[in-house]
Amino acid sequence: MRIMVFDVPAESGGALSILNDFYQEVKDCCKEQDEIEWYFVLSTTYLEERDNIKTLNYPWVKKSWLHRFYFDRFIAPKIVNKYNVDKILSLQNLVVPKIKRIPQIVYIHQSLPFVNYKFKFMNETKFWVYQNLIGKSITNSIEKANKTIVQTNWMKDAIIKKAKNVEENNIKVIPPKVDIKKIKTLNKEIYSMKTFFYPASAQYYKNHRVIVGACQKLIAEGIKDFNVIFTLNGNETEHIRSLYLKVKDKSLPISFIGRISRDEVFEYYSKCVLLFPSYIETFGMPLLEAKLTNSFIIASDAPFTHEILKDYDNVRFIDPFNNYDVSKNMKEAIKKEKYNNMESNNPITKNVTIIEQVLSSN
Repeated sequence: MRIMVFDVPAESGGALSILNDFYQEVKDCCKEQDEIEWYFVLSTTYLEERDNIKTLNYPWVKKSWLHRFYFDRFIAPKIVNKYNVDKILSLQNLVVPKIKRIPQIVYIHQSLPFVNYKFKFMNETKFWVYQNLIGKSITNSIEKANKTIVQTNWMKDAIIKKAKNVEENNIKVIPPKVDIKKIKTLNKEIYSMKTFFYPASAQYYKNHRVIVGACQKLIAEGIKDFNVIFTLNGNETEHIRSLYLKVKDKSLPISFIGRISRDEVFEYYSKCVLLFPSYIETFGMPLLEAKLTNSFIIASDAPFTHEILKDYDNVRFIDPFNNYDVSKNMKEAIKKEKYNNMESNNPITKNVTIIEQVLSSN
């Protein structure tokens, strides 16, 4: 059997994590499934080949949107036919067009077309395009796919409401995996309720601005004994640069430490509060990671946060658009001084794998 995996957009961030996790899953599975040949269709990402794992790289896809459109529309179908594949797995939210009689499984990790928040064309053009134009293509792909894989139940429900003629049984929920080896126990000696950690990229909806506003309110109230940590360098986008300058101008206790390793991220979970005001996520991996660490969490009041943190006691939900609400919950954490509920009661369950869903598709 030949299975072709498409993921030309994967280059960094969550998309690359999904690709790497699945590639590792394939490597582990290959020991028992040697009769399966895997073909990974990529742009610039490097994956090590094996006897039954081959990679096909098309770096020119990254030159422009037009190059990507040309690849998706004309080159991808030719690749499928050239290698005479039996199944297709798309990790890039879209099925391969012009393909008949070959089962296609599409992995949806782009939530923008399915959230209630509406972006404005003038202020947030890129996200508006994803939500309204590319979103239609994603919905059409779901309707054409033999099976759809999502990370959360809220995404499954949103897709069922928006897409037409999609059977509920054809949408499978598979949460992302957590590397159990990286999870650390809370450091009781140095755990601080006065240090807030936000591991997030620079997208506008990650909502760093509400934290900056909340910090200004706390300082105005005379509360200065706290610290916030951003995994940004302060120069990623014009918006982030403006926040960075405000932080420096107001002497706010916010540190821009730049990108850090996964091991360092888990180290921070073990010694400080996770502050997570993002209001658009497909899953929100830091929430699960901090939960498994048993860290204290302050997170947006949103469908994805409630699903991931269901039955978790050490969490406070905030209005992500309200500086006062964020500052109030930060202040309550700061006044606690000591975090007493440090014993983990979060068992890690074994999930159905993506490979199992691919192999079972007809």
